[in-house]
Amino acid sequence: MGNRESLIAGAKACLHDIGYTRTTARDIATAAGVSLAAIGYHFGSTRELLNQALMEALAEWGAELSTTLRATDGSTEAVWAAVIASVRDQRPLWTTQFELAGQVDRLPEIHEFLVAGQRQGRAELAGLVGGGADGEEARLLGGLAQALLAGLAIQWLIDPEGALTAADLTAALKLAAAKAH
Repeated sequence: MGNRESLIAGAKACLHDIGYTRTTARDIATAAGVSLAAIGYHFGSTRELLNQALMEALAEWGAELSTTLRATDGSTEAVWAAVIASVRDQRPLWTTQFELAGQVDRLPEIHEFLVAGQRQGRAELAGLVGGGADGEEARLLGGLAQALLAGLAIQWLIDPEGALTAADLTAALKLAAAKAH
C-alpha cells in the first residue's frame, strides 16, 4: 500500500475513532504511518483528504446497508431491525453523518455528496416500504421512511436502552395508522 492509500486508510480510521471535526493532520499521519508532508503532496489539504475518506467510507457503508436491507424478508420489522443493527454496528459513521449535518453550509463539497446520498437512500427506502409505488407516492413514502430512519438512529445513538426496537416501531406505525383521521 502506497502513501496515498495509507493516508485514506488512516483518515478512515480517524473518522471512526475521532470524528470529522476533531481529526487533525497529525492524527491522520500517525494512523497512516506517513509524514505530515504526504498529506499536502497527495491531497493538498487535510480537509480534502478527510472529505475523500469520508465519501469512500459512506459509499461503502451505504452499499453494505442497501445490500442488507434488500436481503431482509421485506417485512416492516425486518427492515427496521436491519437499520438498528447498522446503527449499532456502524455507530461512528452514523455519528459522523449527524456531526456533518450541522456543517453542510460550510462544507459545500460534502453537502453535494450528502444530498446525492439522501436522494438515493430515499429512492431505495421507497422501494422497500412502498410496495411498488412510483412517482410522488414513492417520494412521499421514501421521505417518511428516511425521516423515521434518522429519528430512530438518533434514539439509538443517544439512548440505546430507551430507543424503540424494530417491534416497537412496527407496533407504533400500526397504531399511528389506526388513529389517523
